[in-house]
Amino acid sequence: MISENQFNKEIDLIIANAIREDVGDGDHSSLACIPKTASGKAKLLVKDEGILAGVDFAKKVFSFVDPEMVIDVKIKDGSPVKYGDEAFYVSGSSQSILKAERLVLNAMQRMSAIATKTNQFVKLLEGTGTKILDTRKTTPGIRALEKWAVKIGGGENHRFALYDMIMLKDNHIDFAGGITQAIEKTKKYLVDHNRDLKIIVEARDLNEIREILKTPGVYRILIDNFNYEDTREAVKLIGDTCLTESSGGINEKTVRKYAECGVDYISSGALTHSVYNLDLSLKAM
Repeated sequence: MISENQFNKEIDLIIANAIREDVGDGDHSSLACIPKTASGKAKLLVKDEGILAGVDFAKKVFSFVDPEMVIDVKIKDGSPVKYGDEAFYVSGSSQSILKAERLVLNAMQRMSAIATKTNQFVKLLEGTGTKILDTRKTTPGIRALEKWAVKIGGGENHRFALYDMIMLKDNHIDFAGGITQAIEKTKKYLVDHNRDLKIIVEARDLNEIREILKTPGVYRILIDNFNYEDTREAVKLIGDTCLTESSGGINEKTVRKYAECGVDYISSGALTHSVYNLDLSLKAM
């Protein structure tokens, strides 16, 4: 996984690029009709139900736009919210509030949607010992925000990107000439390049599970698109050799049954690619 320092750098890049994209050479709507010296106050109004996420990100955005703005947080990230709740108040330069408004809302609406969906999966898994993971199926350019939202919702992050973990999927295996060849080449690569990265290997059937188990050094086996019966058999074959992860079209209706097969993790791209934004507004007071 990436370090906290790397993650914070990603967040800073997202903010800087988003403001560049949205503001350009100036917020001319505000510049045209609001005096530079004008001050104001606004509230983050919730118009939906779910899990709130992005408050801490909003604080970073406001600080980036204008360090003198003051944020009074009433509802923290990870809290359940309902229609009519007021998450925070922001006060300071009216122009600055308006400059930051759209980025704050866009980010918080999406982050809250992801946190809400993740929390639904977490609740469905209660009592099983299985943990829900996100994937790399994220919106290009804002992955750090979406993975942050998964954590806020109670889930766990898979690898952040291609560089912080080895994941040998079907195409890697086929291009490398087979599972054993892919694993052995990977282990040699890590030694040759002095890299300490965990190795996950995808299995498409029980025979591939058996082949993976013949080669030590695998951190987790990805049990991909298995049915329940074969998943249970795979978990039995793997035992304590390494960790297990189920994936492949698992949804709210099936996630509990896969967890009951005994896997350590379930990964779902739907946490980040199939959500509906929570309705939030920033209203002047």
